[in-house]
Amino acid sequence: MKKFSKEHQWIEVVDDKGRMGITKFAAEQLGDIVYLELPAVGDQTVAGEPMTVVESVKSTSDIYAPVSGEVSSINEALGDAPERLNADPEGEDWIAELKLDNPEELADLMTEEEYLTFIKEGN
Repeated sequence: MKKFSKEHQWIEVVDDKGRMGITKFAAEQLGDIVYLELPAVGDQTVAGEPMTVVESVKSTSDIYAPVSGEVSSINEALGDAPERLNADPEGEDWIAELKLDNPEELADLMTEEEYLTFIKEGN
């Protein structure tokens, strides 16, 4: 099951690893994405803190870690084609996989239903 942050990131966890990226809503708000700074394998993330940056024709935005952990894998295809984030940001075009330090942090994130209500309310 996917969980969502107020910063418009998602994470899907299997065992102690989570695949994460930006939400479809975030990709739509950004517009045409032209650059993505991928995190490095081995980087440590802290829940709610910036972990990387994405640039679009509209703006530059931080991408926040949904949970604390270590980057165990990155989606290298996005390094050469960051615009792919606009196509399938919640599927094939994930950004990184994290080895979770504190799985309890997932309880602080929203379900998909809660997230859809959150964005509908203008957040």
